[in-house]
Amino acid sequence: MRAPPSDLPQITADILERLRERRPRVHCITNAVAQNFTANVLLAAGAVPSMTIAPKEVATFVRRADALLVNLGTFDTERQKASVKAIGAAGAARIPWVLDPVFIDRSKPRAAFARTLIGKAPRAVRLNAAEFAALAGGKHEAEALARYAAAKNTVIGLTGETDFVLDAKRLAKISNGHPLMAKVTAMGCAGSALVAACLAVEQDAWHATAAALIAMGVAGEIAAGRARGPGSFAVEIVDALYGLDRATLVANARVN
Repeated sequence: MRAPPSDLPQITADILERLRERRPRVHCITNAVAQNFTANVLLAAGAVPSMTIAPKEVATFVRRADALLVNLGTFDTERQKASVKAIGAAGAARIPWVLDPVFIDRSKPRAAFARTLIGKAPRAVRLNAAEFAALAGGKHEAEALARYAAAKNTVIGLTGETDFVLDAKRLAKISNGHPLMAKVTAMGCAGSALVAACLAVEQDAWHATAAALIAMGVAGEIAAGRARGPGSFAVEIVDALYGLDRATLVANARVN
């Protein structure tokens, strides 16, 4: 498995600049708790969110978007049906989409639905270790992650104390971030939306996934330095993403 290129922080800065220049629209089917924060993170990074799940219009919204996020955090019937319609529209229009299988480790029906969606070719899957174990039926060592990525022809972005980004041949370990990120609801959901935004402007899904997680991690560190606690941190990370520049990314990204 190849080590990440030494210029991955520079690649991240390039992707962020393209995102701000092109202002792609990301359609998000996400959980009710995450919608507001996710929208604000996308806007701060330079993307434009849309979030309808109405069955009469969701496919139309997706066809006019540049990327799609499907987040399973709210597992109601309406969102399940909207997810299937949205993925079908994305596939027909060749629009990249990201799966975030939230809490599938706590719900067998949710896990089964996630496995069905994996068969519909997401460009990337953003999840944590427990969710990967429920999805793939195994531990989250790098070799297992790479095998799964190869089998499903996708990129895995596994987040935790250290983030792992893998496809069949490449691995990046990202050490950015701060413990306060775990104290704000929807942080992972917003990170998945940022992966989708990066996919809208970057064809290499491994680069796009790594770039999103690097940007979120660096912004989290900046925000933590300004915040007084979780409440102010939620505001500060939005500001940090908005102000993130090339010099700051390159100086602070910790990738190996």
